[in-house]
Amino acid sequence: MTDLPLTTIEAVDAVFLYIFGISGLLLLGITATMVVFVIRYHRRRHPQPQPSPSSKLWLELVWTLIPTLIVLSMFWYSWEGYLKLSDVPPDALKVQAEGRKWSWSFNYQNGRSSDRLYVPLGQAVRVEIISKDVLHSLYIPAFRVKKDAVPGLNTYVWFRAPEVGSFDLYCAEYCGVSHSSMITTVEVLPQEQFDAWLKQGAKVAPDEGPALLTRHGCSGCHSLDGSQRVGPTFQGLFGRQVQVTSKGQEQKLIADRDYIQRSILDAQADLVVGYPPVMPSYQEQIPEDELQSMVDYLCSEVLSIAPEKP
Repeated sequence: MTDLPLTTIEAVDAVFLYIFGISGLLLLGITATMVVFVIRYHRRRHPQPQPSPSSKLWLELVWTLIPTLIVLSMFWYSWEGYLKLSDVPPDALKVQAEGRKWSWSFNYQNGRSSDRLYVPLGQAVRVEIISKDVLHSLYIPAFRVKKDAVPGLNTYVWFRAPEVGSFDLYCAEYCGVSHSSMITTVEVLPQEQFDAWLKQGAKVAPDEGPALLTRHGCSGCHSLDGSQRVGPTFQGLFGRQVQVTSKGQEQKLIADRDYIQRSILDAQADLVVGYPPVMPSYQEQIPEDELQSMVDYLCSEVLSIAPEKP
């Protein structure tokens, strides 16, 4: 087993440059040969057809063995790179990435959760990937890692960030209506700053409504500012009259506390007219204290309907 590279970038880029370099040389060689043949055997030089030359065993062996050796070398080099991407350093920081329609949530071992992936500079990070609903794919192009998030199957990637900064993180598998919105970032911090961030708010305080909405994927489909998304906005939700379909019948309901909690646990019970039935059930998936905190926030004055002007 070869030593692990300093970064996953080195493992992937080395293979890419090797294959690209060989492909470039082959392109130049084949193109040059083609041009020479076009000029040398042009019809003006040879107006009459010439007899075909007899076969040459050494030439046939050359153009068979050389491409075979090139392809085998590509395979071997790629396999070495694959092993390096699969072998996680034992001191790697473990983070769980949870994909759902249509957002990412990153959970740390001390209970901290975030909608962005925070990692320390220079330390290996192992990202365990799970999906709550459909097929997603975690893709961080800056670190050359990509892996599918498959429902019922745990997958992983690892990487080592070589510099401080913010790097895009995408879902690279079409997963539904708001697939294109399933974008977040990897925030690379110096070790001291990362340690300080990780220690802050290991548990979400009861009044941290937005953090809970992010943790459970609500903010991926519902806005807090009235903007249009896949689901209805949370702005002005409490006390609002809502047109819903319940048991096949359309009716108007007032968005009180019971309605909000019921909509979180079973969104199909009262489906808001004009929105697709894509929200999964959260029954027994949210701790009771967090559920009540979320409902408290959605019923709070922060999101309440502004009073009408006389």
